[in-house]
Amino acid sequence: MAAEVQPAYSQQSVSVRAALVKGSLPADDPTAAAWATAAVSEFPMSPQVHWPVRITDVTAKSVKVRGLHDGTTVAILLEYSDPSEDPEDAAALEFMVGDTKAHFAHGQPMAQVEGGPVNIWYWKNKDGKGADLGAKGFGTLKPHAHQDVKAKGVYQGGVWKVVFSRPLSTEHVAEDTQFKPGTFASIAFAVWDGKKMETGQPKEKGSEKAISSWWYFRADAPPDYSPYMYALLAVALALGFELVLVRRLKKGS
Repeated sequence: MAAEVQPAYSQQSVSVRAALVKGSLPADDPTAAAWATAAVSEFPMSPQVHWPVRITDVTAKSVKVRGLHDGTTVAILLEYSDPSEDPEDAAALEFMVGDTKAHFAHGQPMAQVEGGPVNIWYWKNKDGKGADLGAKGFGTLKPHAHQDVKAKGVYQGGVWKVVFSRPLSTEHVAEDTQFKPGTFASIAFAVWDGKKMETGQPKEKGSEKAISSWWYFRADAPPDYSPYMYALLAVALALGFELVLVRRLKKGS
């Protein structure tokens, strides 16, 4: 049975949970049956208004997000409505890097928020693959020299399903978000409707896009069986003590 959608319109219980799975991870298949078992959250999207080239209305009003990981690789599925499939359709995930607080608008320095590096995972339909990007403010977006992110999109019945994947940790700690299972990371979303207008330009491009604010992401930690181990150890010690006591009592008799 598919997991029930849990709308996330307040910041009180807003997170994407990536459950730990055994076996194959659907990192390259947005339509895999395994996604139906993943917890799903829905996040509101709004027009980008922080950068001078703005947009007043967007196609994607919300995105549904699921996550899974196998202890080595994390996969995140983005799902949203789009009336038409177009080459310029695109989507992205954004994460803070390290401990520096960053604004969700490309890490742009703003009042009481220091400009910090952000890690952006980007996908465009015509390219058909993922891109690993970084930024520290408007106008600083650029691809990383390393490319660890993979992505694949499938369009079905007016809905885009795009899966992004990457190792939980990488060697590039200054540029990439590092995911430690059991802890929270900041995550944001962006979507572009690439429908071609009468001018020949895409409806949404560049900073003209649907965006979200920061929400939360967590990869589940492996189960902790230590309490059970301690309980078994206590039982074993008690049994051992009882056996010793019984032997002594028999010798005494």
